[in-house]
Amino acid sequence: MDTLKNYINGKWVESQENSTVDVVNPANQEVLAKAPFGRKTGNDVQEAVSAAAKALKDWKDTPVMKRVQPLYKLKQLLEEHQDEIAELITLECGKSFVESKAEIQRGIENVETACATPTLMQSEFSENVATGIDEFMIRQPIGVCACISPFNFPGMIPFWFLPYAIACGNSFILKPSEKVPLTMIRVFELIDQLDLPSGLINLIHGGKESVDALLDHPEVKAISFVGSTSVARYIYQRGAANGKRVQAQGGAKNPVIVMPDADIEMTSKIIADSVYGCAGQRCLAASNIIAVGDHGGMIRDALVEAAKNKTTGFGMDAGIEMGPVITPESKRRIEGIIAQGVAEGAGLLLDGRKASIDGYETGNFIKPTILENVALDGELIMAEIFGPVMSLLHMETIAQAIDFVNQNNYGNMACIFTTSGLNARTFRNRADAGNIGINIGVAAPMAQFPFSGWNDSFFGDLHGQGRHAIEFFTQTKVVIERWPSEWTRKF
Repeated sequence: MDTLKNYINGKWVESQENSTVDVVNPANQEVLAKAPFGRKTGNDVQEAVSAAAKALKDWKDTPVMKRVQPLYKLKQLLEEHQDEIAELITLECGKSFVESKAEIQRGIENVETACATPTLMQSEFSENVATGIDEFMIRQPIGVCACISPFNFPGMIPFWFLPYAIACGNSFILKPSEKVPLTMIRVFELIDQLDLPSGLINLIHGGKESVDALLDHPEVKAISFVGSTSVARYIYQRGAANGKRVQAQGGAKNPVIVMPDADIEMTSKIIADSVYGCAGQRCLAASNIIAVGDHGGMIRDALVEAAKNKTTGFGMDAGIEMGPVITPESKRRIEGIIAQGVAEGAGLLLDGRKASIDGYETGNFIKPTILENVALDGELIMAEIFGPVMSLLHMETIAQAIDFVNQNNYGNMACIFTTSGLNARTFRNRADAGNIGINIGVAAPMAQFPFSGWNDSFFGDLHGQGRHAIEFFTQTKVVIERWPSEWTRKF
């Protein structure tokens, strides 16, 4: 089986690293490819940075209207190959084909939004701020930028950053997760068809060695990351210590409040989609469900029924709603957290452990799981599980529920289901999270809005997507000009 290549300086090239890691289909353990993985991948980073720095020299001075033109073609290519890319996502990541297509659509929307960069980068100008003095602010690129992307959205998350970076005049290096590199390999084959300078966009493989090489390289000026909180904190600290601009999205533990006035049938279906979509492997998956008031029994029964109806299996099979988790290690970790919760006194309403799917007996499957009477200081409540597990809690008042939400160390998302405008307004004003959902199970911002995050869910100042991306990938320059009136009278 061939080892995957890097894309550097407009060409597919062999890695300088001889060691590899298997890229595995999580539904059946089939080895799909081998990716370079080891200490020498740091040499690949050096080669990619050199190519990116060379391409930057002319690209940064290319008019912004010309810089966005290739993005229009990229959007078209992604739309034409959407099904093909979605199938690759399903094969290496495990999610259902429907979920994979939706993921690619989100990526396409970011490319489309980045096409508006000429407007989003417009200068601010003030004439005669003082007698004969004009002042204005312009945005200029920051240099070579890099993205370290996670396994759970291999087709979307790179597009939170890549199109904005190049539209703003920067060059770009992508290091996809070693678990799911095939999606971006195919995307870069499409990128290779664009009229872009060689070296402007590069792809390298690897693990920690590649990451550290990017964090330490003096010509890399900005780092974008999405992943776990522990790694996000590490990347932010090391990158910032090296003087880089960093945006590092971390993990989450997303609470959902269900008020007594909520529509139980609709709410239960939406929450089930949120908890179990992508097998719970997304940073906006609902996890802790808080029933407020005396309707706990009704919402509990409805959630159990909705979860039971989720069809689990290989994502390319018809009708599948939930696929496997990414690795056998992830499966063991998630099942261990469930067992620990039970040992701490939680009751199992639905147990998805030891799941077996006909024809895919070796897959990393866990079926939907629901626990109640969970210890509020236990692992089930406090830790990001990143699997299809729901903890059902009960509280008497909305004030208690919001206080519980705000005790969370994370802050990616918080949602409420209610028909009361007052409840909704109280919640959105008081809940400490960057993305708020009102009668929404997955509060995922559209591309024109930043993907927000607070507390331990984000390290940095500017998020991915939308105007935040434009601000992150540019630096401002303020120009103050004096034109005395006695000079202007000469003309």
